[in-house]
Amino acid sequence: MAVAYELRCRDCGKRFKNDPLSSCDECFSPLEVVYDMDAAKRTFTRESIAGGPASMWRYQSLLPVPEDYAAPTPAGWTPLLEAPRLAKRIGAKNLFIKNDAVCLPTLSFKDRVVSVALANAKIFGFDTVGCSSTGNLANAVAAQAVRMGFKTYILVPADLEPAKILNTQVYGATLVRVEGNYDHVNRLSSQIAERFHWGFVNVNLRPYYAEGSKTVGYEIAEQLGWRLPDNVVVPMAGGSLITKIRKAFKELVELGLVAEKQVRFFGAQATGCSPISTAVKAGSDIIEPQRPNTIARSLAIGNPADGPYAARAIRDSGGWAEDVSDVEIVSAIQELAETEGVFTETAGGVTTAVTARLYAHGRISPDDVTVSCITGNGLKTTDALAGKYEAERTIRPRMADFEEFVAQHEVRGIVVDDMVSGELVGGEYVR
Repeated sequence: MAVAYELRCRDCGKRFKNDPLSSCDECFSPLEVVYDMDAAKRTFTRESIAGGPASMWRYQSLLPVPEDYAAPTPAGWTPLLEAPRLAKRIGAKNLFIKNDAVCLPTLSFKDRVVSVALANAKIFGFDTVGCSSTGNLANAVAAQAVRMGFKTYILVPADLEPAKILNTQVYGATLVRVEGNYDHVNRLSSQIAERFHWGFVNVNLRPYYAEGSKTVGYEIAEQLGWRLPDNVVVPMAGGSLITKIRKAFKELVELGLVAEKQVRFFGAQATGCSPISTAVKAGSDIIEPQRPNTIARSLAIGNPADGPYAARAIRDSGGWAEDVSDVEIVSAIQELAETEGVFTETAGGVTTAVTARLYAHGRISPDDVTVSCITGNGLKTTDALAGKYEAERTIRPRMADFEEFVAQHEVRGIVVDDMVSGELVGGEYVR
């Protein structure tokens, strides 16, 4: 059974009915979805969840959709992987990877938020939907919108990675490449949504869209055996994901599904676009916009909408934020792939490198249960690894040639294995 919900201003508390709105008309702060938690105690139980589908929709009764809503795409319910080999390299003992690099249908956590946003686009009667995107959101909207019968317009920065552009165009969406960075694209999208009365998932549908992120937190708790971790490391672009995982944990505690516990949240950004981590380090909630300059384009939002709330959530939890260079990002992509068999995009490289730095600097204890969130697949940003691997020489189809190849390869392998891995050199995490 669905639980009643409404929109409410995050700051002044003004209540709104369910409409395609994103900000308060009194104080201009963002709106969020609030639920009847007394009713949720009767319907949102471990038993009801276990009886649900193997997707994020097992948590449907605490998502902003009608009771009879049937999701056309089974997004979510991604693996929570133990990461012992990576843990050993970076000085951890209880490290887990939440792997949304395999989320359906387009291999990023954005599939979750789009599922909820487009459900509400149907409810509100939109026939055309769209988004402003740094890549993953574009892919998710294009794929799910065509499945639901929407016309789709997607706006992206002109310099977006080719793989992400292709992964949007293949679904037949109308792609609009805009000169400038994401913040320019987002401003234009806000104007388009108002002018054409279209449903833009991260503009007028944003409160509902953001609720999809909660399912990452629900899954972490359930997959840990209905307990909360000590720490969660989360990549930050607009800042919404880290606040929604925290909201999910609070809801689970309020409903009695997990024991109350102080979970520390750690935000991860690229140094070339780090407005939230800069604010956290300064002990402030004030976000100073930055001009993005990083290979981690999916995190390259210089003026993050949820930045102040993300900074506050981190500091209130006793956590911290860090940012890492492009060199560290690439090294961490390789490190995660070589140790745990997970190929992540540049955003996951950010999270992995920041996780290593947090252990190296003593901000996370080796014995803590820590979850590092990987939010996208490496097949989308293969350009980041250009020139990192040489083509192996060919051999003749003869055993002698193969034996010679193996001998040479093993000598090289010994040299590589003897190198110090995960070391902080000159302030950078390198392999």
